[in-house]
Amino acid sequence: MSQTTLQNTDLDTTLRDAKEAYVARNPKSLARHIEALGVMPGGNTRTVLHYAPFPLAMARAEGCRLWDMDGAEYVDFLGEYTAGIYGHSHPVIRAAVDAALNGGINFGASNMTEARFARAICERFGLERVRLTNSGTEANLLAITVATIFTKRKKVLVFDGGYHGAVFGFAGGGSPINAPFDYVLAPYNDLDATRALIAQHAADLAVVILEPMMGSGGCIAALPAFLHMIRAETARVGALMILDEVMTSRLSPGGLQTVRGVKPDLTTFGKYIGGGMSFGAFGGRGDIMDLFDPRRANALPHAGTFNNNVLTMAAGLAGLTQVYTPEAAVSLNARGDALRERLNAASRAVDAKLQFTGIGSMLAVHTTRGPILSPADAAQGDQKLKELFFFDMLAAGIWLARRGMMTLCLPIGDAECDKLVAAVEEFLSARASLLAAG
Repeated sequence: MSQTTLQNTDLDTTLRDAKEAYVARNPKSLARHIEALGVMPGGNTRTVLHYAPFPLAMARAEGCRLWDMDGAEYVDFLGEYTAGIYGHSHPVIRAAVDAALNGGINFGASNMTEARFARAICERFGLERVRLTNSGTEANLLAITVATIFTKRKKVLVFDGGYHGAVFGFAGGGSPINAPFDYVLAPYNDLDATRALIAQHAADLAVVILEPMMGSGGCIAALPAFLHMIRAETARVGALMILDEVMTSRLSPGGLQTVRGVKPDLTTFGKYIGGGMSFGAFGGRGDIMDLFDPRRANALPHAGTFNNNVLTMAAGLAGLTQVYTPEAAVSLNARGDALRERLNAASRAVDAKLQFTGIGSMLAVHTTRGPILSPADAAQGDQKLKELFFFDMLAAGIWLARRGMMTLCLPIGDAECDKLVAAVEEFLSARASLLAAG
């Protein structure tokens, strides 16, 4: 990339040039995309992976690195949106999966690993009972449903910008394909408005569900006082509280709830806990979860052919007990905190409208100054400038989400963190005129 292009002060022109350079570097990914258009809508089967002019296609991965179809190498700072905490082909996970494959799959029966895995999850996160699913989406839908049955109420309080799976997300107020729960939308981190809504709907309110830190919403942490208020108010009106820790359970040995000192009635899980396989879980209070006990005459059904599939059970148990130990969780999240502080210090040093939010091993970039306490605050950022950041990071060999989310995986060390800091410092220097505006 030439110095003339780097110093261009016109954002539209600069972004156009960055995209043209991207197209020129990636002819094989473009060809793959064109071929895929013939059989998949938009050439895509997972919306978050699409971006214009076309998404990169990765050919292989190892450790914390990826290689695209055109041979470029990237440090994987996306970590499969928190699911890829073990990196690519971790030897312990690989050995567990190989052993499971050697023993046969698709038993159609209980197996030797599921109860051990369930116990490890309960002990790690302080649950009385747990049920396993195939995704965080399933876990959240089932947790919400059992909350409405347990309380004999229907209303579900959610938060603007929250994400609880493919059919229960509230970016922009909600998705047209959301499951048809009777929901009430509240502003995240607004104590007074949320308290008022809980009081207003007290007689019909079954449950409040929220992420203790929004993941896809921009790594925006809930204020401790906000979480404690919701815990107190739900208990007062007889509603349940669900913490969606599908992403944030990785942020300490016992999840973010232990850091904040908040005990929900139910917690939902997913992502990395399955050892990189498809996985979800929900659990908590025994009196709620025992509604699923099939020994009861009126037991709630819970189907799922692969809920206890041997590959996920083996990979998840190995990962949670042998690899992502409590000590490893503390170390990885300390590394993430230190990295985020380095990035923010670099931005502050040149007074750039660039900042990094998050906790521990999860972070997100925002192109705005000032506190970010809600998705509305994050939306004040310059989206074109964030897009330019994305394409500049790709050119520097950094793989991240188009929306600016990054997560650390265990193989990322000092050299990889230094590479990201150097790429951001180059962005701050090369795009200084654009970052100083406003």
